[in-house]
Amino acid sequence: MAYASTLLRDPWSTYREIDIAGRAAQAATGPALVQLLYAELVAALRAAACAVETRAFRVKSERVTRATAILFALESNLDFEAGGEVSKTLARLYAGARNEVVAASIGDDPRPFRSTADTMAEIAAAWATATA
Repeated sequence: MAYASTLLRDPWSTYREIDIAGRAAQAATGPALVQLLYAELVAALRAAACAVETRAFRVKSERVTRATAILFALESNLDFEAGGEVSKTLARLYAGARNEVVAASIGDDPRPFRSTADTMAEIAAAWATATA
């Protein structure tokens, strides 16, 4: 019954979660999963920027939480033995991005969210090229 009440309250959010869960299940391994995480991260950051502009504080909070969780997931799954310096660089990048997102979350400037989204989109494109 909780599922139905959630669907009635916010059908778009429910659909989005089902869509993400389905795509994650299909891409449950390696490079495809990382690519999905990057796409979701960029989308969350851009949504946070829009939420700041429209003063949709609940949405901003949800998107910041999602972006932060994705950054933690990306960082925690780095293989420092196999990845060497690249893994160390990515760990610093993810930590810096997370700090920027958290700092921006208490303000009302959408630019840090957009800047971080742009950076992560560049990393995602490089990842897609490297794993193609």
